[in-house]
Amino acid sequence: MEAPGRADPRADRRRGRGHRLRAPGRETFGASVYVTRKGGTIVTCASTSGYMHQYDNRYLWMSLKRIVGSHFANYREAWEANRLIAKGKIHPTLSKTYTLAETGQAALDVHHNTHQGKVGVLCLSPQEGLGVRDAELRAKHLPAINLFRDGSPERNNERSKGE
Repeated sequence: MEAPGRADPRADRRRGRGHRLRAPGRETFGASVYVTRKGGTIVTCASTSGYMHQYDNRYLWMSLKRIVGSHFANYREAWEANRLIAKGKIHPTLSKTYTLAETGQAALDVHHNTHQGKVGVLCLSPQEGLGVRDAELRAKHLPAINLFRDGSPERNNERSKGE
């Protein structure tokens, strides 16, 4: 039996409802609202590039879309994400790493949204890469890991080796 107001309810299952999972925040939120299908949902968490989102409300309101705030995962989903990272299927990326002495600058950069994506602080490590357990797997995925770093891929390879 067909749902009221829909020609073919199976079509929605085949196409999906146009869900968008967004973490970056300010820089791409407006685009997410725009490209999500009519009746779709924009799921947001973290807002790493800024929490002041701007978008044209007509694309949300007139297309019956909705915005849902969410945390990353429950315990099982977090365990599965860690398993995928360990297998090299997901690449955790940082756009910039700060030393412990630069923690204040890291916080200031995040506060003023001058960073791109994720930042990290080396708390108990004098340099990057010391916690790598599988150097061969890391080397294989280094271009993806360093995708959002400043500078050329060659510079990022030098940086990861500890120069």
